[in-house]
Amino acid sequence: QVQLQESGPGLVKPSQTLSLTCAVAGEAITNYVYAWSWIRQSPGKGPEWMGVIAYDGGTYYSPSLKSRTSISRDNAVNTVYLQMNSLKPEDTAVYYCGASNKYSNRARDYNYWGQGTQVTVSS
Repeated sequence: QVQLQESGPGLVKPSQTLSLTCAVAGEAITNYVYAWSWIRQSPGKGPEWMGVIAYDGGTYYSPSLKSRTSISRDNAVNTVYLQMNSLKPEDTAVYYCGASNKYSNRARDYNYWGQGTQVTVSS
């Protein structure tokens, strides 16, 4: 059973950089079975897939977010990270990490989710 736990700062000012952490338990992030994504959901909107990191460290990003987003990992602590720069108020959302046995850009393919962490972008 994969367990995911997101953490982050909660409140970020516009133009600043967001850094989020997803601690993974139950499976190694280097296990070839799984891909690991960040997905966010803004109020009144559906889930938005942001990007994925594969078991071998390969990454792929949503074209609309690619210029501002980076996903990385630390195998030693079984943790996946999200960094997003030049934040805007419209980036306010609940940010989730998810695990899937598909290398997918569709939120519905992710069958393991963390509880999410609220990020508010405001001055």
